[in-house]
Formats: sequence, C-alpha cells, structure tokens
Amino acid sequence: MNSQTLLDLASILLGLVVVGQFTWAMRFHFTTEKMPPAAKMISVISIAMIALFIYLLMTRVQPVGAHVAGLLMMIGASLLFVSAIRASKKARLWYVFEGRSPNTLVTDGPYRYLRHPFYVSYLVLWSGWALTTFSLVSILPVMIIALVYMRAAKGEEASIAASPLAHDYAAYKRRAGFFWPKFGSSS
Repeated sequence: MNSQTLLDLASILLGLVVVGQFTWAMRFHFTTEKMPPAAKMISVISIAMIALFIYLLMTRVQPVGAHVAGLLMMIGASLLFVSAIRASKKARLWYVFEGRSPNTLVTDGPYRYLRHPFYVSYLVLWSGWALTTFSLVSILPVMIIALVYMRAAKGEEASIAASPLAHDYAAYKRRAGFFWPKFGSSS
C-alpha cells in the first residue's frame, strides 16, 4: 500500500470516527423529545458530505501537506468536541433547532472563549476533511453547512435573549466569541 492510499484511509477513518462522536452526542448528550426536521436536514447534508469527501479522496491524488493539515484539523475538531461535551454534560443542552433556551449557561472549558464550541468543532471537521480532498468542489458543501450552523447558533442566541438568562448571557457574549475565540477574556 502506498503512502497516498494510507493517507486517504487515515483521512476517511479519522473523519468517520469524529462523525461517530457527533452521532453519539446526538443520541446520548443532547436532549430532545423528537428530532427537529432541521436537525434531520443536517444529518442528510452530513451524509452527502461524507460520501462526496470519500469519493474525492479515493478518485484524486492530494498533496501530502493537505492531508496532514486536514488530519490535524480533524484531530483538533475531536479535541474541541470532547472538551465541549465535558464542559456541558450537566447542562442538558437541547438539540439543534429545538427552539428552547437552556436552564443554565455553560461558561467553562471551551465555552470560556467560544459561545458555540460544538458548531465550531463541526466546522473544523468539515473544513479539515475538505482540505484533505484538495478540491474546490468540497468548499461549497462546507459553506452551506456553515450557513446552517450559523443560523442555528443565531436562533439559539435569540432564544436565550428572550429567557431569564438574558442578562447573564449578554455579559457572557462580551467575553466569549461567536465562532471565533476571544482570548484574554475572563469568565
């Protein structure tokens, strides 16, 4: 087996492992009474993206640097995701597009710097996997899913702003970035 095939397989396996983490969280970490239709749409988009990225990896030759950078991004996505799970495990967070505000604010772990570390971990995974394909075609689905995640995050923030947590959340927003971290801020 040549190094290109090994890198392709490593990218596919690591990507699937991280998607597996995300799938586990949908079942065991987030709370819902019934999976919202928009969450189902995200699942369908994700499956299509996985198929596209695997196809591109198996049918094209990618530079080693793109593979390595993409693999590092996938590892980073996994680490951020696990950190967000640990920080929010007691909060009983709702599913995406559930439309409900949380009972408490999570401000520990990656939430100290990012208001939406789960969405950021998803975006880092998809961007890393797209980078490994080294194809312009892979940019479009990442942009589409980024817009979906941004809409979800904005909706969650609007829900919190209309809740009893609004005042505390406004102060938190000044300390933590939306999808880009604010470093040097205190909790």
